[in-house]
Amino acid sequence: MSKLKSVSSRIWPRVAILAAILAIWWIVYAAGWVSRALLPSPGDVWSALTDHLTGRAGLLNAAAHSVLRLAFGMAAAVVLGTSIGLAMAGSKGIQRSVGSVMVGLQAIPSIAWIVLVLIWLSHPARAIVAVVVISAFPAIAVATANSVRLVPPVLVRAGRTLGAKGWELQRNIVLPSALPGYFAGLAQAWALGWSALIAAELIVAEELGLGRELRGAGGLANRSSTSFILAVMVVIVIVGLAIDLLLTSFDKRIRRRRGLAVLG
Repeated sequence: MSKLKSVSSRIWPRVAILAAILAIWWIVYAAGWVSRALLPSPGDVWSALTDHLTGRAGLLNAAAHSVLRLAFGMAAAVVLGTSIGLAMAGSKGIQRSVGSVMVGLQAIPSIAWIVLVLIWLSHPARAIVAVVVISAFPAIAVATANSVRLVPPVLVRAGRTLGAKGWELQRNIVLPSALPGYFAGLAQAWALGWSALIAAELIVAEELGLGRELRGAGGLANRSSTSFILAVMVVIVIVGLAIDLLLTSFDKRIRRRRGLAVLG
């Protein structure tokens, strides 16, 4: 019963805000405050979504291609970013040199990389994945380094008092204590990677994905294309929320195991 209440308490705020958005949207549409060619009704968007959801060129297939590219890109970004972050945490020299590069890379818009990466790789699909990696791994590196450095010294001293040292100390004390901050970095990184992926697919329109669907619909200035664009955006949001929910559930499990406060 308590578990059911916990699930309900997490779901109903999301349902409530969604209902509020739909209600405001319908009111604006029904009142005619915005041209109906620019803002279709929720029903029009729902029809566009259901009409284009399945099939070889449907939104589900496009979403699957996008998510697959995101998975490949994020896997590489996690390996690269975590390795660099651990090196930064273990050496002040690396932190001062490589750390500043990581911060600088985060300041570059992800879309700025796509043309350069296309020139380097000459392969659209690989270029899109590479943009995801470039966009995500600096955030993971910085989060890894910060999380390890912020492990309370009292935990490290307690571990040494109990006889832990070297890799045993890192494996049993430092790394588990750094996991909550590390997952917070992953949450930021996947969001950067997801937005970079959609932007890259918008430019590399020959590759099937949600970004290509947005670009294809954008070339038609009519009410049906507006409904379809909003339908694609709904799918993008749903995929994003699903991934965020997955990461949040992992983060809560880790926090509970570490005896940390769990919000939400």
